[in-house]
Amino acid sequence: MDRNIIITGAAGNLGSAVVEKFKREGYRVIALIEPDSGDEVEEADDVYEVDVTDSKAVEIFSKEFTLQYGELEAIAMLVGGFGMGTIEETSLDDLNKMIKLNFFSSFNMVKFFLPIMKKFDKGNLLMVGAKPALPNEEGKEVVAYSLSKGLVLQLAALVNQEIQGTGIRSHVFVPSVIDTPENRDAMPDADHSKWVTPAEIAESMHFAASNHALRSMTFKLYGNV
Repeated sequence: MDRNIIITGAAGNLGSAVVEKFKREGYRVIALIEPDSGDEVEEADDVYEVDVTDSKAVEIFSKEFTLQYGELEAIAMLVGGFGMGTIEETSLDDLNKMIKLNFFSSFNMVKFFLPIMKKFDKGNLLMVGAKPALPNEEGKEVVAYSLSKGLVLQLAALVNQEIQGTGIRSHVFVPSVIDTPENRDAMPDADHSKWVTPAEIAESMHFAASNHALRSMTFKLYGNV
């Protein structure tokens, strides 16, 4: 039987690495991309255009998934965004944007796909937090980003309570700076060798999804920072 994984944000830097890793390990990869983006995910088995920040769109896709695929081995929730700004520099628009990208994108997937996992008593929910969302001084410079990722961490904690005693598992992956072309352009003078790579995060996600002994883990992926 196919091991189905849904990967949101599949065309991004991290998404591409996660698609490649799970495809190589024998999963059937169902990639979700932003509607009308023109993005391509060549290694995926199937690609759907779904705005995962839109609750109705995710609900419709969840019904289609059930009809087309049935069981679900894992969801990697990779859609997100980043923004700088202290408390005084952060507007409500900034906050709403970050919450929509970083939190709603995960909440909607959990809301509509957790029932599918409960039906089969199996599955892995793979969420992405961020180092500034943990208790440290980094969050004060990226307030909207930190708050939105903090909601993801809280969501993971609530999910862990919900799935106790089941075969479903939920894990959070907390990177520091990810080594992407965009981050290199933004921080050209930084020591890029110390950053965590998308491939390293993908390896961690596969490890977590494949190891049934792990439950409710938080993977701190800081590289050498």
